[in-house]
Amino acid sequence: MVSTTVTTKRKARDTSVALKIGMAVSGILFVLFILMHMYGNLKMFAGAQAYNDYAEHLRTFGEPILPYEGLLWILRIVLLAALILHAYAAFTLWHRAGQARGSKYAVKRTLAQTYASRTMRWGGVILLLFIIFHILQFTTLSIEIGGDYHSITPYERMVVAFQQWYVWLIYLIAIASLAMHVRHGVWSAMATLGGNKKRRQDTIHLVAIFVAAIVFVGFMLPPTATLFGWVS
Repeated sequence: MVSTTVTTKRKARDTSVALKIGMAVSGILFVLFILMHMYGNLKMFAGAQAYNDYAEHLRTFGEPILPYEGLLWILRIVLLAALILHAYAAFTLWHRAGQARGSKYAVKRTLAQTYASRTMRWGGVILLLFIIFHILQFTTLSIEIGGDYHSITPYERMVVAFQQWYVWLIYLIAIASLAMHVRHGVWSAMATLGGNKKRRQDTIHLVAIFVAAIVFVGFMLPPTATLFGWVS
C-alpha cells in the first residue's frame, strides 16, 4: 500500500516536471514570436512603404517552395499547438497545486510570491481574449475600426485603428498583461530549465524585467505615436 502511494506520488511529480518543461519551451517560443512581431510593428517608424513591404514579405517568404502565406500558416500552426500545450499545462499545474493545498485560504502567501505570479491566471485570460480580438481585427479583418480595412494598406489599418483612443486603451491593458506574463514567464522558464541557481537569481530577475520592459515599450510605441499624431 505504501509502495503504491509512493509510486503514484512519484508519477505525479514526474508528470508535473514534464508539464513545467512543456510550459517553459512553449513560453520561449511565444517570447521569440513576440519579439519578432514587435520588430515588425516598429517598422511603422520607417514609413508606410517599409511597413507594407515587410507585411507583404511575410506573405511571399519562401516562394515558390512555400505557397503564398506559407510561412504565416506554419507559424500559426506551431503557435496554436504551443498555446494548447501552454494552457493545458498551466491549468493542470494550477489544479494540482490547489488540491495539494487543500484549501487555498489555509496557506499563508509568502513575500516571494510576486503580484505578477499571483495574477498570471487572470493575465492569461486577458491575453487569450486579446489574441482573439487582435486576430479578428488585423488578420481576418472581421472587426474594422476607423475605416474599411479591405480597401486600405496594412500601414493605414494600423493608423486608423490607433487613432481611436479606446483601441489604444485596449492595447495598453493587453500589453501590460503581456509584459507581466513575459516577466514571470522568462523567470519561470529559466528556473525550470536549470538556470535558477542561487548565485544567478538576481541576474535572472534582471533579465526577466529587461525583456518585459522591451516588450511593453516596443509594442506600445507605435500605438502611442499614432494616437498623438507623431505617425500618420
